[in-house]
Amino acid sequence: MKIVVINGPNLNLLGTREPGIYGDQTFEEYYESLISDFPQVTFDYFQSNIEGALIDCIQKEGFSCDGILLNAAAYTHTSVGIGDAIKAIDAPVIEIHISNTFSREDFRHKSYISPVAKGIIVGFGLESYRLGVEAFLKS
Repeated sequence: MKIVVINGPNLNLLGTREPGIYGDQTFEEYYESLISDFPQVTFDYFQSNIEGALIDCIQKEGFSCDGILLNAAAYTHTSVGIGDAIKAIDAPVIEIHISNTFSREDFRHKSYISPVAKGIIVGFGLESYRLGVEAFLKS
């Protein structure tokens, strides 16, 4: 099984960005543990602060992988283009959020990804990614 993890804007700053919300571990540190905990899965990882680059990655990977774990971060709430890209690919997408977006500002309650995602995992910290992998393995 091949799973692609795609992270959006500011997630490159995990470990230092608002640790009270996002924790103090970098994504790269967490990603290494994810790889070692699921040796039966081939992972690819992509992060960008640029909306178009995220769309390009979804389009590139979305026809050849078994699933995408997508944390579009702030673009979740603004990007019709990312939602349209998900609709155009074959691979299922699980929307991931580290924080509970529904306990935060009102604008974070709207998602352009949720209506086209296979599922949503919200609020379990970095473990949200692990839950996404487990969901793909069970489906």
